[in-house]
Amino acid sequence: MIVLGIESSCDETAAAVVADGSLRSNIITPQPDHTAYGGVVPEVASRLHELHIIPVVEQALAAAGTSIHDLTGIAATYGPGLAGALIVGLNFAKGLAQSLSLPFIGIDHMEGHLWANFLQDPPTADSYPYLCLLASGGHTHLWRVDGVGQYTLLGRSLDDAAGEAFDKGARLLGLGYPGGPAIEAVAEKGDPQSVDFPRPMKGSPKCDFSFSGLKTALYHHLRDLSESQQLKRQRHIAAAYQEAIVDSLLDRLQQGVRLTGLSRVCVAGGVSANARLRNRLDDWAASENLSISYPPLEFCTDNAAMIAMAGYVRLQAGDRSSLDLEVKPNLSLADHSRPSQTSQGHAQG
Repeated sequence: MIVLGIESSCDETAAAVVADGSLRSNIITPQPDHTAYGGVVPEVASRLHELHIIPVVEQALAAAGTSIHDLTGIAATYGPGLAGALIVGLNFAKGLAQSLSLPFIGIDHMEGHLWANFLQDPPTADSYPYLCLLASGGHTHLWRVDGVGQYTLLGRSLDDAAGEAFDKGARLLGLGYPGGPAIEAVAEKGDPQSVDFPRPMKGSPKCDFSFSGLKTALYHHLRDLSESQQLKRQRHIAAAYQEAIVDSLLDRLQQGVRLTGLSRVCVAGGVSANARLRNRLDDWAASENLSISYPPLEFCTDNAAMIAMAGYVRLQAGDRSSLDLEVKPNLSLADHSRPSQTSQGHAQG
């Protein structure tokens, strides 16, 4: 089976090819036009997707050494994301599938992240169950995965996502966008213990996350400093703020392991690229004899490779989408996933 995956949920036009469970190509065309605005402008994103979609797909096919007529299925993101951006990729994919009489599958962007860890080693029967911390700019979730389409949501952010916390924190600190890499770069030479920021939800018996209180604490801390003091202490404040986010993610993941008894853990999403987070998680996993994995850095942020892989496993399982499928900007994986076969409270692994 050879699947073309298309991703256009935000500001990157991407296409990838997965053949027999192996990634053959992954092409991403970013949109630098948004940098000056400190965020993505939806109308600009849509126009650029229209401009890039055909050459990006052609490049993905060429890099994979695959003809368009060799394809056996097509997958595309249909949510969540920016409506206009999603429409470009989804409609292109549906039109291509119809013209070639190929099966089509719409993929939840967040479901794609769940499969990003298998882009180098395709999933097998013993890959399940596993626990996945999915932390991105718009979502922070903790999932139990028992198989294709068998996802149980154990916890989610009650307010801001971890990526939002980084972005808003970077803005308060006068750093660049996106906030995660900006804070990480400045924090590298800072003291993570310099400020005692709160760890919201720490110790909670559930697995939910919260970051809005942390952002507020940063605001109040900076408000009490002069501009010169802020600049002088910037690297230390950034390091302490980053550490609070990392601590919060680690604490909730630890609670998930306690509740499920699972020993296989995956981390995905843009925040999973953070080096401090990976180091802390690696130390914890080693101390608890857990198996932990992350996607290669290029697959942590938006990409079509994860959409192609999710489409591959979905199509292989016999799933199909109607060509009447519409974009869903507020799509939630929790709302349309099938329940897990195994109760989240039963220890396995």
